[in-house]
Amino acid sequence: MYAAALQLPKCPAAASRLGKRLVSYMLGIETSCDDTGIAIVDTTGRVHANVLESQQKFHTRYGGIIPPRAQDLHRTRISAAYERCLEEAQLQPEQLAGIAVTTQPGLPLSLIVGLRFARHLARRHRKPMLPVHHMEAHALQARMEHPNEISYPYLCLLISGGHSQLAMVYGPGRLTLLGETLDDAPGEAFDKIARRLRLYVLPQYRLWNGGRAIEHAARNAENPTAFEFPLPLSQQRNCNFSFAGIKNNSFRAIRKREREERTPPDGIISNYRDFCAGLQNAVSRHLMHRTQRALEYCLERQLFGSAPPTLVVSGGVANNDAIFENLNHLASAYNCRCYRPSKLYCSDNGVMIAWHGIEQLVQDRDQSLRLDIDNIDIAGSAGFQQSMVADVELAAIKCKWIKTL
Repeated sequence: MYAAALQLPKCPAAASRLGKRLVSYMLGIETSCDDTGIAIVDTTGRVHANVLESQQKFHTRYGGIIPPRAQDLHRTRISAAYERCLEEAQLQPEQLAGIAVTTQPGLPLSLIVGLRFARHLARRHRKPMLPVHHMEAHALQARMEHPNEISYPYLCLLISGGHSQLAMVYGPGRLTLLGETLDDAPGEAFDKIARRLRLYVLPQYRLWNGGRAIEHAARNAENPTAFEFPLPLSQQRNCNFSFAGIKNNSFRAIRKREREERTPPDGIISNYRDFCAGLQNAVSRHLMHRTQRALEYCLERQLFGSAPPTLVVSGGVANNDAIFENLNHLASAYNCRCYRPSKLYCSDNGVMIAWHGIEQLVQDRDQSLRLDIDNIDIAGSAGFQQSMVADVELAAIKCKWIKTL
């Protein structure tokens, strides 16, 4: 199971060497934004503990994340979360194979808390420390749950509150960018639009993030086609994204409807469910169009090699069932398999960080960097190692669009 799940080298000596080192447990620490996540995962992908301390209720009250306050909450919670994690897993620190920690990208004030805590543990228990790229961890997470179905390379659509990226995934530290957002991310747009729509005045949505509230409201739409939005970047034959136009058009549509209904300052338009359905469909269409071109590019360039064509959708917005079902529908049209992590692991968590650490050790890369923990630092912004964005645009692939469901 272990060798099959992690695709260890075929060389018996190498497999034996890695096996002795890895048949154990990896601690993962995630503090890139407003969630304190600590987890322990073993080399078969079994999750032994998953502790997540969310700050959402606090930040929702203030209409957004306040970085200094997020840092304070991480500081006050991280030690107790670690102790709970060990207790839940019934393990001692000495049994850990290593400590994986998010170092980039994210809020610097939040990242530094996780890094310092990981550095403290690594020194105290003499364990290797593995730096993790947050978006890479999202991209690799589904492999933990589908070890026999998802093999390198594959196409990944990363959609979250801070990112929207298409990348080919060849392994940890080996992602090639095909397209990215030029402005807002989809989760960010959902949050801002939900706040402008004032979904928070409804008791059931008061403590929910914008994306979750919009998805729930859209399910109960009476006329889901009542609101339509222009398709962003429709004339640009690349794989980049833009959600600023959808956001601004949403604001205008809300204002227009509010004037027509004379909605009070603390009220909400009557057909908000229809609006949410139209918005969700617009986001789905945009994601489908850019992903479709990426699929055609990968197939034309034979980037999947001998591996079966596979699309992985990850990040917090992958929680949205309507969006994922549309992307799965798109993948099916190309005989491409489509996966996403369990909903528990789509949003930020320590499990994905621990799993990325395991994949790093299996690849056995940057050993000297892991041992010299003082050389590991944080970065608020960080891209991938390679980019084919310009080549995608030069290819100018014209698509016959697959329609949304």
